[in-house]
Amino acid sequence: MRYLTRAMRSHRLSRPLFLPVAAATVGVTLLDAWTAHAAADPNAVDILPILLALVIILVGAKLGGSLFEALKLPAVLGELTVGIVFGNLSLAGFTAFEALEKQPMLDVLAQIGVLFLLFEVGLESNVGSMMKVGASSLLVALLGVVAPMVLGWTTSHLFFPSHNELMHWFIGATLCATSVGITARVLTDLQRISSPEGRIIIGAAVIDDVLGLIVLAVVSGIIEAANRGEAFEAATAFVILGKAVAFLVGAVIVGGWLSRHAFGAATYLRGKGILLTLSLAFCFLLAWIAGIMGLAPIVGAFAAGLVLDEVHYRELREREPHKHDITELMHPLATFLVPVFFVLMGMRVDLSVFGDVSVLGFAAVLTLAAIVGKQACSLGVLGKGVDKLAVGLGMIPRGEVGLIFAGIGSTLMIGGERVIDAAAFSAVVIMVALTTMLTPPLLVWRLRKPAGG
Repeated sequence: MRYLTRAMRSHRLSRPLFLPVAAATVGVTLLDAWTAHAAADPNAVDILPILLALVIILVGAKLGGSLFEALKLPAVLGELTVGIVFGNLSLAGFTAFEALEKQPMLDVLAQIGVLFLLFEVGLESNVGSMMKVGASSLLVALLGVVAPMVLGWTTSHLFFPSHNELMHWFIGATLCATSVGITARVLTDLQRISSPEGRIIIGAAVIDDVLGLIVLAVVSGIIEAANRGEAFEAATAFVILGKAVAFLVGAVIVGGWLSRHAFGAATYLRGKGILLTLSLAFCFLLAWIAGIMGLAPIVGAFAAGLVLDEVHYRELREREPHKHDITELMHPLATFLVPVFFVLMGMRVDLSVFGDVSVLGFAAVLTLAAIVGKQACSLGVLGKGVDKLAVGLGMIPRGEVGLIFAGIGSTLMIGGERVIDAAAFSAVVIMVALTTMLTPPLLVWRLRKPAGG
């Protein structure tokens, strides 16, 4: 590799740093212009501010993601950081970006982006592979849900003893998730995806997502019942748990049958884009059914991806000009909408709350609980010759799934107050960012040795 002097390296790094600053400056100027325009008729639906907001968010997300990838960090952290910067420029006297967060249409686009994200996660998994991962992956996943949730509840209760009990449970729920994408990327780069550790981690992470979504459904359902004034009863939790399990099982059985016949019938249609259109309709249908049942729509989107099998749409794929599968067809849509979600999540982080030492302490201890909780996973590894520490390290990142959980928590209310307030939400986002940043170098350190070594 060609040697670069310090000055040359500094110049090369300064270019990606300059671009976000320049884009932000242009964005502030443009935002000032359309803020005055929108004020003329506040009740009218004006698409111009939304279009400009999308320009700023998408360009900012891409610049931030590119910078972080250049630093060998996940792009999602760059998108999140751009959002944090946009949301806290008001602390320095720049208030133009506050208008971004007040656009309800952007929130709708962000929520659709989350559905696409979970749909893609489901597409990358399938029921058959989950059944073959073995006892180790199942035990690792179970411990990876129980231990972090208990530690998260304990941490939240210690720092906020006067808060509603359900807040502590939701904080614990945000620690359950594992970002399979981040760990899978590291394992692939190290050519260890097929190693015993790799198979256990990926299998456990997928099961973790399913269990985490069930936990999210139960806790969210209890919170919504409490907001309606219903007293907590154990039966309520079991009813919600039953609905979540019934939905997932029903989606696998009925959804599998429906997708097979629907995609088969679609082969008689003529025209372009049939595979993508039908896939989106299937995703939205299951998300809608999940919402009607009182579950988070993302549970339905994940289930839709989980049950769609390549054999169901093989003939439709062969009719595609480039023979793309659903994952490849979904990628442009996800590239458009998913960054909107992460930037808006970052904008909800209030850096001013960290002026309170207790909030900083909460973020630090919560991050420690998130790391330690996943190390308990290693106790579920059965058999000899498997690097248990590597398995524990691979389960650490919360990534996009943890942010989705936190985002849902920030919308839940009890008695007119948010379950996850600004301080708790900001601490959770910091925890997600730190666990996501720490995992790649730790996993590389542990696995950068010959397989079986």
